[in-house]
Amino acid sequence: MAFDFLDRSRSIAPANYDRWRVPPAALAIHLAIGQAYAFSVFNLPLSTLRGITASAPDDWKLSTIGWIFSVAIAFLGISAFTFGRWLEAAGPRKAMFASACCFAGGFFVAALGVQTHAFWLVILGYGVIGGIGLGLGYISPVSTLIKWFPDHPGMATGLAIMGFGGGAMIGSPLAVALMEHFKSATDVGVAPAFMAMGALYFVFMMFGVFTVRLPAPGWTPAQPRDASGTRRTVLAPAPDVHVNSAIRTRPFWLLWVVLCLNVTAGIGVLGQASPMIQEMFPGVIGPAAAAGFVGLLSLANMTGRFFWSSLSDVIGRQRTYMIFFAAGAALYAGVPFTGRAGNVVLFVAFYVLIMTMYGGGFATIPAYLRDLFGTMHVGAIHGRLLTAWSVAGVAGPVLVNYIREYQLAHGVPKAEAYSVTMYLMAGLLLVGFAANWWVSPVDPKYRFKTGDTV
Repeated sequence: MAFDFLDRSRSIAPANYDRWRVPPAALAIHLAIGQAYAFSVFNLPLSTLRGITASAPDDWKLSTIGWIFSVAIAFLGISAFTFGRWLEAAGPRKAMFASACCFAGGFFVAALGVQTHAFWLVILGYGVIGGIGLGLGYISPVSTLIKWFPDHPGMATGLAIMGFGGGAMIGSPLAVALMEHFKSATDVGVAPAFMAMGALYFVFMMFGVFTVRLPAPGWTPAQPRDASGTRRTVLAPAPDVHVNSAIRTRPFWLLWVVLCLNVTAGIGVLGQASPMIQEMFPGVIGPAAAAGFVGLLSLANMTGRFFWSSLSDVIGRQRTYMIFFAAGAALYAGVPFTGRAGNVVLFVAFYVLIMTMYGGGFATIPAYLRDLFGTMHVGAIHGRLLTAWSVAGVAGPVLVNYIREYQLAHGVPKAEAYSVTMYLMAGLLLVGFAANWWVSPVDPKYRFKTGDTV
């Protein structure tokens, strides 16, 4: 069969396979689907499709356009929830290939929606079809790398997920360059840019499909030694818990709240990063500089995923999240001050720090799950937990967009329209701090026992 190479059995690594050849495959997928974090560079052009230089009466509002990103993130969580168990059985190649087809296909359908000015087609393409591609592509490398790096689970998840955070670093300037290339007196260039990006990302993702490998059954890494040659103790995962049992435990739902609130606080800003900095600093920051800001946030998001998840192997997952929530709340509360002071440098510095912890939260959560629920169904449990991202993907942008519109409608200057939202985000992070504080080991009654159905 032409697609036999996608079968799980064909992706098992041979003996003595170098596990460090697997992270590039994971990065190829995550750097591609991480383009979602750069979607805000399309927001202003999409709001002037008819008016070209300014919004026409029948052009889409920014609050309406914000739903494209929200729906994509919602379907990321829905597809991760739905296909998590299938992934464990089908293997990463098949899941990555399906991800590439959906993610690229979503761009093509969205391009048709832009060309015909049919908003529902843009939602169907980038939001629904592309969102399914996001979910499939997100969980497959994570589950695979946890299996390859049981001795460094935090670092492993950081390696997998850092690419998703860094995707905007590529996607943002690429989108701006393509729109500029295709722009004309009658077209802002979004539709052809979508077509080009769909084709480019499909080819890039196929590198990951062809190169990913699974460890052979029973494979374990060589036990590490310290500088003196003494074998180091490796933190063992918790006893295995079946995915259907995991979702009945208190720790699972506390972590659901932890992830949801951490993501809600960050994702609304990421979805509106480009127009937000332009409106908070009018006449100082233009479209090109705003695109650079989006790219910088992507870099912070990416490096934070690797740094914080690796640090969590040393200080523990719970302590790492305490830092995220306490420091994040203080930084969000300080953002309005930077805007009122007109201090762009301080504003950018605050958000760079926020984004490192936002990304670190994503990268640390799979290792947190491994510590509590074992490795047997960690991919499927991770998929179930990502429904928190779906909720946050809607809640975050809605809070930012609609509170902004309400503020503007009541005469608040654009530069001040985000202040209430920032204080609200700080409050949400304090609630997340409490939820993380209450996380405790799983009750032994939920552990997987020999003879149970897998």
